[in-house]
Amino acid sequence: MEETVTISKEAHKIFLDQEQKIIFLQQQLDELKRLIFGSKRERFVSVADDQASLFDFGPQQQEVLSKREQITYERAKAEKKKPVRLFLPSHLERRKEIIEPKDVPADAKKIGDEVTEILEYTPGSLFVRAIIRPKFALAQDKGIVIAELPSLPIPKSNAGASVLSHIIVSKFVDHLPFYRQLKQFKRQDVVVAESTIGDWFNQGCHLLEPLYDTLVKNIRSQNYLQADESPIKVQDNHKKGTTHTGFMWVYHSPQTKQVCFDYRSSRSREGPEVFLESFEGTLQTDGYTAYNKLAQQGKITLTACMAHARRKFDKALDNDKARAEYVLALMQQLYAAEAKARDENLSHHQRYELRLQISKPLVDELELWLRENILQVLPKSSIGMAITYSLNLWPRLKKYLDEGKLEIDNNRIENTIRPLALGRKNYLFAGSHSAAQRAAMAYSLMGTCLLNGVEPFSWLTKTFEVLRETKTSQLHTLLPGFSEKEST
Repeated sequence: MEETVTISKEAHKIFLDQEQKIIFLQQQLDELKRLIFGSKRERFVSVADDQASLFDFGPQQQEVLSKREQITYERAKAEKKKPVRLFLPSHLERRKEIIEPKDVPADAKKIGDEVTEILEYTPGSLFVRAIIRPKFALAQDKGIVIAELPSLPIPKSNAGASVLSHIIVSKFVDHLPFYRQLKQFKRQDVVVAESTIGDWFNQGCHLLEPLYDTLVKNIRSQNYLQADESPIKVQDNHKKGTTHTGFMWVYHSPQTKQVCFDYRSSRSREGPEVFLESFEGTLQTDGYTAYNKLAQQGKITLTACMAHARRKFDKALDNDKARAEYVLALMQQLYAAEAKARDENLSHHQRYELRLQISKPLVDELELWLRENILQVLPKSSIGMAITYSLNLWPRLKKYLDEGKLEIDNNRIENTIRPLALGRKNYLFAGSHSAAQRAAMAYSLMGTCLLNGVEPFSWLTKTFEVLRETKTSQLHTLLPGFSEKEST
C-alpha cells in the first residue's frame, strides 16, 4: 500500500526557493569557471539540425557503431601554397647599399640592377636639437640683432615636441608606464628623473587642454552619441596605500569619428547628466540605470546595444542550449544584414531600407519568442535573466530600425575603451583625480586618432609644434582626421 505524502504550501515554497538558489549558485559557479578556463570569444556558429543529430546517438545508432567496418577511399592531396613575400610599403625610407661585382671586364655593359629589399629596424633613439641663432652687433652701439626663437611647446624647458609626444603615446597607446620609459632612456645613457618626466607630461596635457575642450564641444554638438563607462583605480590621498575606484565615462560620435573620455570620481548618474547637459538627440547605451533619467528630460532618446543582449544569451548556452541557440541564430542574421550594409557601403537611407526588408521581420519574430518563453523559464536562471534583460530594454533594442544612422550596438565604443583596460594592467592606478582627468584627455585624443586611422606620434608632434600659435577659433582644424572630414 502506497503512502501519500502531503506537502504544505509553506514547505513547497521553501522547496522552490531552495531550487532557485541552487540554480543561481550553479550559474555563478559556471560563470566563474568560464572566466578562468573558458574562451573570451563570443563567436556563435549555428549548426544545422541534421548535423546536430550526428552526435546524439540513440540505441540503434549505438548498435551500428559497435560493428567495425573497414572503409577505403581516395583523397586528392591539396597543394601547399607557396609563402607570399611580405610587401614592403613604398613610404618607408630606402637606404641604398650598392654591391659591385669583382673583376668586371672593362668592355662589360651594364644591363640593369637586381634589387633585393630587406626590412630592417633602428631602435628609437634620442638626439639633441641644437638651435643656433647668430647674434650681430649693430654699428654705433645701436643694439643686437638675433632671430626669434621658434615656438616651443614648453618655454624654458629642454623637452621638445617629439619627446612630449613619445611620452604620451608610449603610455596611452603602447601602455608603457613612465618607469619603463625611463629605463629606455637610461639604455641610451640619458638619465631623467621620474619627477621630471611626470612634469613634462603634466605640462604637455596643460597645453592640450584647449584642444580637448574643443573636442568635447564638437561631440556635445552631435545628435547621435554612444556612451559607456569603465572603472579606473585612483590613489587616495586621504588614506595612504589605498585606492579609490573612479570611472571613465566615454562618449563616441560615430558620424564624426570622435571619442571623448570624461573622468568622474563615481559611477553615479551625475556624470552623464553634467556632460550631456546641452546634448539633444539619440544616446546609445547598455542597460545601466544611470542613463534612464536623461530620457525623462525630453531632449534625449535612448537606444540600447544589441551586443549586450546577445552576450546574456551567449552566457546562457550552458543553462538552456536550445533556447539560447535559437536567439543567437536570429541575432546572427541581424548582424549579417549589418555586414552586408557595411560591405556595400550603403548610405543611411539605403541601410534603413535594408533593415526594413531583412531585419524587421527577424526582430518581430524574436520579440514574439521572448514574450512566449519568459513564462516557461525560471526567472533566476541564466536564460531567464537573458530574456528579462532583453524584454526590459526591447523598445530601445529595436530603435536602431527607425534610423539608418543608428548602429546596432556599442561595439565601436568598447574598442576605444580597450586601451584603458590594457593600461590598467600596466600602470595599475592613477596618482590622483587630476592625473586621472589628464589620462582622460590623452585617451580622448589618442582614441580619436585610432578611429580616423591617424598615426598618433606624428600627429601629436606636429600639433605640439603649432598649438601655441593657433587661434582658439581654429583649434578644431588640429583635431585628428579634420582634413579627411573636410575633403569628403
